[in-house]
Amino acid sequence: MTYEIYSIVRTLFQIYFYMILVYVLMSWLPNVRESFIGELLGKLVEPYLAPFRRFIPPIMGMIDISPIIALFVLQLAQQGVYAILGYLL
Repeated sequence: MTYEIYSIVRTLFQIYFYMILVYVLMSWLPNVRESFIGELLGKLVEPYLAPFRRFIPPIMGMIDISPIIALFVLQLAQQGVYAILGYLL
């Protein structure tokens, strides 16, 4: 039972991690974010990325490092959830 919960949590975090990664990579290709998948990913990922973009300005006005920080924080959150689950289970 415990292993199944960890597995589900890990899978959900991995899916969201890859959603963010794909969304960021889509910015390199023109008009991809305007597609159905791009808009769907934007609706799911942008609410998480927005606070990081608000506090972390782009470097030299062009390079946005906020998704890197957001992915790092997501990994920290995953470890925190694991710790909470380990305490509860």
